[in-house]
Amino acid sequence: MSNWYSTLPIAGSVASLARMGQKGERSKRRLSIPEWDSSDRPRERMLAHGSKALSDAELVAILIRSGTPDQSALELSRQILNAVGNDLNALAVCTPAQLMKCKGVGEAKALSILAALELGMRRRAGAPQERPRIGTSAQAYEELRAKLADIAIEEFWVLLLDRGMRLLKAQPISKGGIHGTVADPKVIFGHALEKGASCIVVAHNHPSGQLRPSEEDIRLTRKLVEGGRMLDIFVQDHLIITATGYYSFADNGQLH
Repeated sequence: MSNWYSTLPIAGSVASLARMGQKGERSKRRLSIPEWDSSDRPRERMLAHGSKALSDAELVAILIRSGTPDQSALELSRQILNAVGNDLNALAVCTPAQLMKCKGVGEAKALSILAALELGMRRRAGAPQERPRIGTSAQAYEELRAKLADIAIEEFWVLLLDRGMRLLKAQPISKGGIHGTVADPKVIFGHALEKGASCIVVAHNHPSGQLRPSEEDIRLTRKLVEGGRMLDIFVQDHLIITATGYYSFADNGQLH
């Protein structure tokens, strides 16, 4: 019985083997990150789940952005971390030249990694300032007095507070003339929602020095209190501020 290989033309055998080899090479080719499933890509994972869900290698991959013809950005990131024993502190003290000894790491990639680590260290070194607590009309007045007490035109401001009455932001709303300014509740609550505020204190000044609220001040306060109830944002107070003192709607039982 003859061997069945002997029946194949030699040229055909060579061509078939070549095609098989090419197919094998294609099957062995690593997928680049853009070809991965979206749930496995570092950038998409960060957008979907936040930076804390990513591994060190995935975060470095986002920094260096691209790999090499032989390695994806993630594989190159793992190689970089392996070179320093997966120790971020050791990575942070590397020089650009040391990082560039890693195949596939050029100047831009090395500087991106070191700049990000330096920012992290500076953030850690900077002590965050404690945000003031605004629990009384007097505390709200002290926060706003420098902004509103001595100016010649009327301005409207809002203090955005978290659930613990800590100040998130003092936000200007509008500026007007000597006799008044427009305060749009949609704008006020828009800032509160954007900042995630649980409570607000609104305030405006009377350049005339008159501390008694106008009918328009009273109507606006009621509108804000009602709108706050619908949005689950508590209107803690409305202050009228002058050069000599302030008037508190809360202290005078007018928040209803």
